[in-house]
Amino acid sequence: MDGIDELLCAFHAREKSAVRTEEPRTLRVRATDAPDAVWTVRLSAQPPVTVREDTGDADCELSGPAALLYPALWNRRPFPRVTGDGTLAALWRERSGVTWK
Repeated sequence: MDGIDELLCAFHAREKSAVRTEEPRTLRVRATDAPDAVWTVRLSAQPPVTVREDTGDADCELSGPAALLYPALWNRRPFPRVTGDGTLAALWRERSGVTWK
C-alpha cells in the first residue's frame, strides 16, 4: 500500500501532475485485498488532492488486488477493474506519467 500512497499522495500532489479535469471529478482507488486500502482522488484544474479514505460517491473506481493495481497505476498493466465513468481511467492512462524534470 505504501507504493500506492506515494504515487497518489506525493507524486500526483505536485504542481507538475497533468492529471486534471475541467470540471471537478472524483476517482476512487481500492485495493480489494487489504482492509481500509481506499483512496479518494479529487480531480480538477489544480493538482489532484488525495485522501486515504472512502469519501462516498465517485465518478470512477479503479480496483483490484494491490499487486495488480499498483503497476496498473504506473501504466505497466491494465487496470484490474474499472467501474463508473471509464473516461477517468483513460485520462489517468494518458496523463499520469511521472517526469523528473
